[in-house]
Amino acid sequence: MLSISKDLFQLTQTPHSGYHWDGSSRRFFEGWYYRVTLPQIGQTFAFMYSIEDPIGGKSHSGGASQILGPNDEYLCRTFPDVSKFWARHDALALGHWGKTNLHIQPLYLLPKEFEHYVQQGYQATATLNQGFIQDPASGQFCRWQYKIQPLLGWGNQRSIQQSTAGWLSFLQIFEPGWQILMAHGLASGWIDWNGKIYEFTNAPAYSEKNWGGAFPQKWFWVNCNSFEGESDLALTAGGGRRGVLWWMESVAMIGLHYRGKFYEFVPWNSIVNWDIQPWGTWKMQARNEEYEVNLIGTTDLSGTPLRAPTENGLVFCCRDTMQGQLNLELRELGRGKSKIILKAHSFLCGLETGGGPWESSWQSH
Repeated sequence: MLSISKDLFQLTQTPHSGYHWDGSSRRFFEGWYYRVTLPQIGQTFAFMYSIEDPIGGKSHSGGASQILGPNDEYLCRTFPDVSKFWARHDALALGHWGKTNLHIQPLYLLPKEFEHYVQQGYQATATLNQGFIQDPASGQFCRWQYKIQPLLGWGNQRSIQQSTAGWLSFLQIFEPGWQILMAHGLASGWIDWNGKIYEFTNAPAYSEKNWGGAFPQKWFWVNCNSFEGESDLALTAGGGRRGVLWWMESVAMIGLHYRGKFYEFVPWNSIVNWDIQPWGTWKMQARNEEYEVNLIGTTDLSGTPLRAPTENGLVFCCRDTMQGQLNLELRELGRGKSKIILKAHSFLCGLETGGGPWESSWQSH
């Protein structure tokens, strides 16, 4: 009856795809983010899964599933029983069962089995995202099931995939860790949002994760893989103040996949600058010996508050929109002059600010 899918392992698998918890009682969280964009109707669904203090019995022990739906609407369901959470250490595969009539250790189920036996909860792998959650107070719900075809991990195509934070992320020096799992993929399936069913085929999909025993104080994020007239383009950029051993540092990066090539702008190979408003405008610029990238994200929308794992548990501490405007320009640098490789625009960009304080704009210099 119960079986493990053979498609959990992917050639595009990145470092850090597996679950990081080592079984210890230290403060720990891990979070996963899956997104699918529907360009034809200008909407996006983002699914956020998290587990905190999985050893259980602590004040913040528990899991959650959050969804940012059409028009940045929000739905959340917590799963306090950590024993109903499962994840693989060697591949991207996780799930959390809420209401179920199965009396076994939780594990990956075939989609039909999951639908039959798990009345509330989720499961997700590199090639599947499925679940059902309902807010008992409002009655609002979401049911979803879609397959994913990963196309780009984090790095050049047909090459060994890279760790987003570089080789140091394998050590417990930087916390939290951050890994883009799939910069670009294609999703096919359906999402039922409060009775309205969205069906899609080969829709742009994305996934990332973070984990650790420490939490960023302040951060920003820009993400898009649905551009006008550019089907082979994916951008993820972000920055934050995070703990490094006994001090705090502010770091930022920009990663761009374009027509099979990976353009990486990180602190160890580039100068990365940013000017981020508390809300409304995200400006970043990065330059290395060969290339320069500029991006400006903007929104007139108010955004939606989201919960994130913090030292004090899962609390509202960040704001997102999936309907941001983005202008992007990539240049190749030559002797005394530069050549534009790419100019691109999107109206379906994910924009986020989190933590604080955010009294004024945050600038790198």
